[in-house]
Amino acid sequence: MAVRETPDTAMVSADAARSLAEDIQTGDVTAALLENDLESGYVIAKEAAVVCGRPWFDACFRQLDPDIDIDWLVDEGQPVSADTVVVRFRGKTRAVVGAERSALNFLQTLSATATQTAAFAQALAGSRTRVLDTRKTLPGLRLAQKYAVRIGGGLNHRMGLYDAVMLKENHIIAEGSITAAVKKARSLYPDIAVIVEVENLTELREALDTDCTRILIDDFNDDDMFAAVRIADGRKPLEVSGSVSMERLAVIRESGVDFISVGAITKNIRAIDFSMRLGNPP
Repeated sequence: MAVRETPDTAMVSADAARSLAEDIQTGDVTAALLENDLESGYVIAKEAAVVCGRPWFDACFRQLDPDIDIDWLVDEGQPVSADTVVVRFRGKTRAVVGAERSALNFLQTLSATATQTAAFAQALAGSRTRVLDTRKTLPGLRLAQKYAVRIGGGLNHRMGLYDAVMLKENHIIAEGSITAAVKKARSLYPDIAVIVEVENLTELREALDTDCTRILIDDFNDDDMFAAVRIADGRKPLEVSGSVSMERLAVIRESGVDFISVGAITKNIRAIDFSMRLGNPP
């Protein structure tokens, strides 16, 4: 199902400008050989995917040709099958070929994240468990990939180190206990989420008695995961992290945990194959 969301315009524009500058630098010496007439073209998906990245695609072309006509044939977040024409355009020839690689790079990468996320979300459909991303994103594209996660049906974890406290083993050791660490975090940052990572059921029980926002049960085996849900009994949301694979989702969803966090949806992605051609679609 297509998702309607508009990413931050300034972010998209900056991403596109950075990509074009990296690619073109002092000038596209190949495009300079071409007559700068109006040219039509299209992009076709060579494989099944969830389409994501339309705003970045558009920005790449419009920064080189503000008057280009772009006609999307599919919505953002729409699943498509192989051999689907997703967009048609008509613009200046040099701009079209100059923006091609940058535009397709965004489209193939963000569609990959949305497609991977959608597969996890579909496997969890009908349960209470929702999929979260992590900070394991491509450098410089965190906000874009986290947008793609939402388009694919997932939710965002913290955006960075600034918008949520994540207390892990070393933080807890440094403060002496989970209780002390949460208390200090709350005193310093009363208005943001405090997430505690626990490694066993004893730590879970301690975390449940604190003022934390969510508890991350890290690398729990199946028996301990089910026990954690029973012990928590809805007092705090539980997040499963580590050893989260498609093969394990059936067991995880059955346990009744609230969230799974998966780095694979942003870091273990394979670019979706899109191809751009000049002329009219066949």
